Amino acid sequence: MKPATTPNPDDRVPVLITGGSLVGLSTSLFLGRLGIRHMLVEKHPATSHHPRGRGNNVRTMELYRIAGVERAIREAASVLAVNHGILQAESLTGDNQRWLFREIDPGGGLAAFSPSGWCLCSQNDLEPVLLKEARRLGGDIRFSVELESFEQDADGVTAVVRSRETGQTRTVRADYLVAADGPRSPVRERLGIGLTGKGELFHNVSVTFTAKRLAEAVGDRHFIACYLTNPEADGALLPVDNQEKWVFHVPWHPEHGEPLEAFTDERCAAHIRTAVGVPDLDVEITGKAPWHAAERVAERYREGRVFLAGDSAHEMSPTGAFGSNTGIQDGHNLAWKLAAVLGGWAGPGLFDSYGAERRPVAVATSERASSRSAEHSHPGYATAPVTGRQSGVLTVALGYRYPDGALVGVPPGRPVVPDGPPPGKGPGAAGTQGRPASGAGGQQGRPASGGGAPGGAGPDGPRRPGGPPLWTGAPGTRAPHLWVERDGDRMSTLDLYERSMVLLTGERGDGWHTAAGRAAERLGVPLERYRVGTGREADLVLQDGADWAAAHGSGPDGAVLVRPDGFVAWRAEDSSAEPEEEITRVLRKVLSLA
Repeated sequence: MKPATTPNPDDRVPVLITGGSLVGLSTSLFLGRLGIRHMLVEKHPATSHHPRGRGNNVRTMELYRIAGVERAIREAASVLAVNHGILQAESLTGDNQRWLFREIDPGGGLAAFSPSGWCLCSQNDLEPVLLKEARRLGGDIRFSVELESFEQDADGVTAVVRSRETGQTRTVRADYLVAADGPRSPVRERLGIGLTGKGELFHNVSVTFTAKRLAEAVGDRHFIACYLTNPEADGALLPVDNQEKWVFHVPWHPEHGEPLEAFTDERCAAHIRTAVGVPDLDVEITGKAPWHAAERVAERYREGRVFLAGDSAHEMSPTGAFGSNTGIQDGHNLAWKLAAVLGGWAGPGLFDSYGAERRPVAVATSERASSRSAEHSHPGYATAPVTGRQSGVLTVALGYRYPDGALVGVPPGRPVVPDGPPPGKGPGAAGTQGRPASGAGGQQGRPASGGGAPGGAGPDGPRRPGGPPLWTGAPGTRAPHLWVERDGDRMSTLDLYERSMVLLTGERGDGWHTAAGRAAERLGVPLERYRVGTGREADLVLQDGADWAAAHGSGPDGAVLVRPDGFVAWRAEDSSAEPEEEITRVLRKVLSLA
């Protein structure tokens, strides 16, 4: 690394973010919640105006819930609240139609696993909500400003940013740089970080248009998307307001020499009329944007004080909306680690866990996104569907496990995301929770457990009656959701995890409870402690007949340590002869403290 060369920069901030789309704005929001000063620069003049990136999975909505913006997002998304399922049809007016899946959460079973739910909110509606709240929390967010260059040294990053309106440049000195600057990331290229994966899969042109009579042809089939398979004009139709505004993804084949200029308004309008099966449909084209589906993951997520997040770190096929959700969760994973190191309660070695945790998830998820595109015969993707067991969307959203990282006691050699049910078998084929592969304790892929008492125990751990195996607090997995009451207020245990480490114990876990307080105070680590139970001594009173110990894979006198991102860092099934020594060792290991 080069020595520092700019003693008097124009701006000094702990964190500089380049890229102000969903991932950059979410990272800004998460940092703001943690009180970390930062600057975000985005080369475009405003948030996205194109309705894309619409699917926000349950884990992402949990993060937005904890960050205080879930309600505002659902209000912004209210126009699409009635839309569910993926329809495949030769046309909207013919008989050859079938639902690839009808509902994301049939029967409302997701409520057992999470206090949140899926949300269909277009990027152009979601980004303004994130921007408003990030700025309210103090984020210095600058549009029409581009990162021009950067150099890093042992103590920080010196960046030059340029206003695209005035041409004026400023020098920014930051402790760390987060690159959320898209799939063609200039930062990643500057660092010389390569990519792995299949590469480009297919190409589409996203066409926005108005058609007042199209709602009549759609009728009451309020789908998320409709894959139209007319061999003369295939593509994907997506509603924007269920009335007049729509998006159509037209297959594009630049690999055959087809130029983007060939997609004239006239051609796109004719293509849409043929695809939907309404020859005289009034179509007004309002915009066009090319996009490329690819399967690529960066070889590493960090170089010194520079981190990759979102599309700069991974590209995924859009089927299943895995890419944006994975990127938002990258930002959440990184934000608490930046806050911990900058706050002095974690060592810089904690940053090694960022790529160790997030990259395997991206590799597994990008592969699943590609296979899902094949299963759905996504327009423009000419490949055979993947055979064998495939994990469902809920499994991918909630069921992954970090194989390594800021953790203690992770079972070795387990996959990040397991196989699910064969296509067409069980609910996983319907885009909900896939039946994960079996395995003890930490086997990847079980959805997180929720409130209520688990049913009979199976070979994979506790089960709800008729349901899949549940996560039981294994290190490296998302902590289970339980409904509890604290000081008279009903809340989810997930609401506890944001600003500090959290220790949960049963009502017989006084040894752990007391020892953790002493260890955290001595190490200078922020730690909240809660006794969970039904008695008078409980800090968190269990609701709905829940069993805390069973849900977390612990015992009545055990303990579970949860990180600020809601992932289990460590657990003990019972008491210890030397609990303070054990907790001290765990905190030092998790937080890379000397």
